[in-house]
Amino acid sequence: MTIVTILLLACVTFGTRYLFLIKRLPIRLSSDLRLLLSFSGPGVLAAILAPILLVRNDQLQLTISNPYLWGAVAAIVAAWKSGNIYWTVGIGMLVFIGAGQLF
Repeated sequence: MTIVTILLLACVTFGTRYLFLIKRLPIRLSSDLRLLLSFSGPGVLAAILAPILLVRNDQLQLTISNPYLWGAVAAIVAAWKSGNIYWTVGIGMLVFIGAGQLF
């Protein structure tokens, strides 16, 4: 059942993407819809990252000993200051590993 669900979701995703990529179909999005869709990436990213960063053992963990929070904060600061994806990922990982060893 899980495989069937994954395959159906893959088909739906491919179909919706393909409709907007093919040039022969006269489907165009309005500027309002494009603006609305520009928020979907950050929204999906936040929905994926929030449980990873904040939940441990089915409980909200907003403690100072959470290495995931330290890594996330370091990555946010690195992205803000440097704007370089390599520095952002590297610093975030180093702080995460260091905080994991420390706590």
